[in-house]
Amino acid sequence: MYMDDAYLREWTAKVLESVGEKVVLDRTAFYPRGGGQPSDTGKINEDGEEYNVLEVKKENGRIVHILDRTGPSRGEEVRCTLDWDRRYTLMRMHTAAHLLSALINKRTGAMITGNQLGTEKSRIDFSLEEYSPELLASIVKEANELISKGAEVKVYYLPREEALRIPGIVKLADKLPPNVSRLRIVEIEGIDTQADGGTHVKNIREIGNIVVLKTENKGKNNRRLYFGLEKA
Repeated sequence: MYMDDAYLREWTAKVLESVGEKVVLDRTAFYPRGGGQPSDTGKINEDGEEYNVLEVKKENGRIVHILDRTGPSRGEEVRCTLDWDRRYTLMRMHTAAHLLSALINKRTGAMITGNQLGTEKSRIDFSLEEYSPELLASIVKEANELISKGAEVKVYYLPREEALRIPGIVKLADKLPPNVSRLRIVEIEGIDTQADGGTHVKNIREIGNIVVLKTENKGKNNRRLYFGLEKA
């Protein structure tokens, strides 16, 4: 459900599988780690018994919730609650990363070679011949100016062939989207369009101010930007 409603915080579900601390639900809004975005955490409640969700990941095509102890039994109805503060911070970080990567690509043609989101700081690696902290600072400044004006963030699906005809749809170097018939598209209106499976805010105003934490020269044609966000 996180693919279609990133703002869903609570829901009910049925336990499909339960093996030790690992639980599979018939539906979930917990984001499994992937694409540089950490997994969600939160709680699962079953008839007054509360379990902490420590990590969520994909295993053999299933979304597995790892709990702090042996989970509820198969067939049980449970109530799920996201750690919303964590999720919302990661949503803001992820949309900020899209905005920054779009501006870096537009200004320099550089592709993104790596990324890792966090709640305190995030990083973007990109292919660029020249190492220029001044250039990166100016890109962050431009991003903050765009954020102050606002732009809607839309999520929709397109047939794979149609999506791949959109210029700039892929900004990760040497990586194509998964081989599926429909691709999930995240569009920052008037600024960027990317194939993506993560969670995002509805308007870039929600990002708040982006702060440069550090820049690094990581060797031949590889530059790194660490950034954080001011409190929303």
